[in-house]
Amino acid sequence: MSSLNTDHLVLLTGATGYVGSRLLARLEAKGWRVRCMARNPMRLKSRTAPGTEVVAGDVMDPVSLDNALRGVHTAFYLIHSMGDTGNFVVNDATSARNFAQAAERNGVRRIIYLGGLGESRSDLSKHLRSRQEVGGILRETGVPTTEFRAGVIIGAGSLSFEIVRALVERVPVMILPKWVSIPTQPIAVDDVLDYLSATLDQTGDENRLYEIGGDDVVSYGELMRTYAQVRGLKRLMIPVPVLTPYLSSLWLGLVTPVYARVGRNLIEGVRNSTLVRDDSARRVFSLKPMPVRQAVAKALEDEDRQFDELRLADFFADKPSSPYWGGVRMGCRNLDTRTIRVSATPEKAYDVICCIGGENGYFGTDWLWRLRGLMDNLIGGVGLKRGRVCADHPRVGEVIDWWRVDKVEENRHLRLTAEMKLPGRAWLDFEVTPDGSGSVIRQTAVFDPKGLIGLLYWYVLVPAHTLVFGGMLREIARRCENPPSSLRTTADKPE
Repeated sequence: MSSLNTDHLVLLTGATGYVGSRLLARLEAKGWRVRCMARNPMRLKSRTAPGTEVVAGDVMDPVSLDNALRGVHTAFYLIHSMGDTGNFVVNDATSARNFAQAAERNGVRRIIYLGGLGESRSDLSKHLRSRQEVGGILRETGVPTTEFRAGVIIGAGSLSFEIVRALVERVPVMILPKWVSIPTQPIAVDDVLDYLSATLDQTGDENRLYEIGGDDVVSYGELMRTYAQVRGLKRLMIPVPVLTPYLSSLWLGLVTPVYARVGRNLIEGVRNSTLVRDDSARRVFSLKPMPVRQAVAKALEDEDRQFDELRLADFFADKPSSPYWGGVRMGCRNLDTRTIRVSATPEKAYDVICCIGGENGYFGTDWLWRLRGLMDNLIGGVGLKRGRVCADHPRVGEVIDWWRVDKVEENRHLRLTAEMKLPGRAWLDFEVTPDGSGSVIRQTAVFDPKGLIGLLYWYVLVPAHTLVFGGMLREIARRCENPPSSLRTTADKPE
C-alpha cells in the first residue's frame, strides 16, 4: 500500500451516483482515506466501509463546503445537475464555482473531474457545453484540476447505456434516423474507474486535460446492434434520412418515460461526434481500454453478479417499493416487492417460508399456481410435478416444484430461481429482518424479460401478481401468527 493512501485525505462527491458509488468501492479497497460529501449523509453511511467519513455538504450552499473540504488533499468532483429541476446549465456553473472557491480556501491540492467529450465549437449541445464549462470553472480558481472527458460510459446504471438498453429491449423494429450514424467512442465504466483512481498516484501541480474512450469507434446504431447481439435479441433496424435529434427525443419520452427528462438532453447532443482526438491518456496511464462488445458483455455479467450478491432490502432502503405500474426496475430486471410485519421471530417466520411448495402449495390462490403449472406442462415445462425434493430448510441446488434453490442465508434469506418456460428469467426472493420483538418479511418477485415479449408478459400479468403475490404474503403472515400443524417440510417426491 502506498504511503499516500494513508497520508492524504480524499474527498469524494457524487458517491451515491453511478460512477461515484463504484469509485468509492475502488478507493476503499485500495486503502485510501476517504471522506464522502452528501446532502443526506444518512443515505450514504450504510454503504461505506467503517473507516470512511461521511459529512453533510451541498454545492449550492457554499458555507457547508468548508467543513467537507477541510484537510482534504484531493477532491473528486462528480456532480452534475441535469437530473434536477431548474436550469441545469446555470446550476452546474454555480455549483462548480462554489466548490472550486471552497477548495482554494481550504488548501486542496488537486481536483479531479469527469466531464464530456466533444469538440468545442458553436454547435456543441447544451449538455456537452455545460460539462466542458464546468471543467473551465474548476481550473480558473487556481486549484490544479485534472479533467477527464468521456463519451458514452458502458455499464449497468449509466444513463447513456440505460437508454440504449431500453430502446433495444422494448422496440423490435427501430427506425434509425441519420444521426445514429454519428461516431462515438464508448468506454467501459471499469476503464473510467481505472483512469480516475490512477490519477491519485500522479504528482505535479499543473492543470491537465485527458480525453478517454474505448478501443472501438462505432456509431450509435452499431452500439445498439452490439447490445442486441450480446443479449441474444433479433432487431430490425431501418435507416431513414429524416427525424432530427429533437424529434427523436420526443419519441424517446414515449418509449422510455423513466429516462425522458434527462434523456432528451443527451439525445439532443448526439449531433456532436464524441471521439478521442488526443490519445495522451493512454500514453500517460498505460491503460488499454476494452472493446465495445466486451464492455457490453462485462456490464451484463457485472449486473448478474451484483444481483446475486445483493440483499433487496438494501436496494429498496432509499426508494419506494412500487413507484410505477409493474414495480421498479433494476437494470434489466423488473421487481414486484411487498413487505409485512409479523409478531413471530425471524426464525419462526423463516420456518414458514421454507415450507413453500410441494404438497403445502403456495399459501393463497393456490388454484392459480396449479393453473400456471398446467400451462407450463403443456408447453414442455416442468410445471409443478417435481414437488419438494428438499427436507426442512432448503439447501442451494435443491428443487421445489419449478424452482431451484439459488441462495440461502439461514433464518434470513431464501432465493429461488424459476425453471419454468418463460420469456426471460425469474426469481422469487424472501428476506426476513428482525423488528423489535417480531420481524419484517420482504417478498420480491424478480423478472428479467427477454425483449418486448418478455416485457409484455410482465406487464400483462401485473393484476395477477397483485392477487397472487399479495395473497401469498398475507397467508405467510397469517401462518406465522398461527402455524398450522399440517405443513410438511419433508420431501414429497424424488426428482
